[in-house]
Amino acid sequence: MLAVSILAYLLANLGIGLWASKRIHSTQDFVLAGRRLPLVLAASATFATWFGSETIMGAPTEFVENGVLGIIEDPFGASLCLLLVGLFFARRFYKMNIITFCDFFRLRYGRNAELLSAMLIIPSYFSWIAAQLLAMGIVLKVVLGWSLLTCILASSFVVILYTIWGGMWSISITDFVQTLMIIVGLLVVAAVLYQKVGGFQPLIDKAPPGFFRFFPENTLKGHLEYFAAWITIGLGSIPQQDVFQRVMSAKSARVSVQSTLLSSLMYLTIALLPLFIGLCGHHLYPNEEQDGQMIIPNMILKHMSLPLQILFFGALVSAILSTTSSAIMAPAVVLGENIFKFFNPKLDDRQLLKIIRTGIIGITAICIFMAATRESIFELVAESSAFSLVSLFVPLAAGLYWKSSNALGCYLSMIAGLVVWLVCVYIETEYPALIYGLLASFLGMVAGWFWDKISPSPTAS
Repeated sequence: MLAVSILAYLLANLGIGLWASKRIHSTQDFVLAGRRLPLVLAASATFATWFGSETIMGAPTEFVENGVLGIIEDPFGASLCLLLVGLFFARRFYKMNIITFCDFFRLRYGRNAELLSAMLIIPSYFSWIAAQLLAMGIVLKVVLGWSLLTCILASSFVVILYTIWGGMWSISITDFVQTLMIIVGLLVVAAVLYQKVGGFQPLIDKAPPGFFRFFPENTLKGHLEYFAAWITIGLGSIPQQDVFQRVMSAKSARVSVQSTLLSSLMYLTIALLPLFIGLCGHHLYPNEEQDGQMIIPNMILKHMSLPLQILFFGALVSAILSTTSSAIMAPAVVLGENIFKFFNPKLDDRQLLKIIRTGIIGITAICIFMAATRESIFELVAESSAFSLVSLFVPLAAGLYWKSSNALGCYLSMIAGLVVWLVCVYIETEYPALIYGLLASFLGMVAGWFWDKISPSPTAS
């Protein structure tokens, strides 16, 4: 019955995608839902962008093993990201009336900056998408009993179809339905477990010393790792196309800001439910062998009634599907708008839409390979956010808020940040590699400004 329910839910998503395809008449309809999303749809779409495998399968494992300090990156860092986007970026971006995040780089720094930013942002999504496909594969393997590769391929097929058919309209409508599923499913399961464990006090009493500590140990390394955890997603996911698309899809600048701030609050509160569920499972069944990322799904399968299983796995599948569709579409849009169109500016709207849809298939194929050859959802997600943090955040923020930033600084910032980060990852530095990368990115931007000051001729853009 559980397997039938999950399969029916996947088919329902295909139906929604097919229905939403009737609203697609242009690239803007496909990419930004015609910029007509009301507050409820815009907020649920933004919330669902990240509420995926990391939130339900990755973060609870980190929480059970490492306490509160293990989940600073997500959900706290992710909520911080949405808060910052709503306060400092959403209104400015919306008023630009552009299609992609990389369009900003063209307007601010020139066409070469647009191309370089696109070449950097597309691969930053591969690990993120692979994490979602891996999670979906693991879940379907448990529920359906198929091989992992078969489950990854099946879920990829569903996501590709409804994304290609309906674009942002399809994603927004399914995200709204999936958000309701997530909230209801997690609330019911959490309420049942709350009764079983007897409230919060038994969990607090049984927790090891320092489990609920929010601040790090008072050492340089401790503070730097703590800071890195906050900014990995907190700053690293600001320069991302999927977030940008939600900002630009709202029906007004005011709705754009409100929906982003609302989604930040939703994420922070609702993302605490999987952490509570995971801790309850560890408390109730401490002697059971736990399969890391499957700690919650396994507990639900073994100890919950069939209706609760359907509710939970419906919520889990909802969360992963919504995140995957968003993540797949974002780099495909950049590929068409900022790379293909860069080399062929005469592309008409119909040709561009065809390229974006083809890109969705190609990018998913690459990520299927990555998902089939990797094991850790948490590591895949961290890789993705760190990539964009060290290469794109500084030139984005400087472009918006520092009038003296220039094209040379943009190039140096993107290249220096990425190269230094990769080198530090390779040599395994004592302190977090992304700290070095972010510092190098900042110094690159300053170096561009300084060269412009001392150069006898203006910096070429």
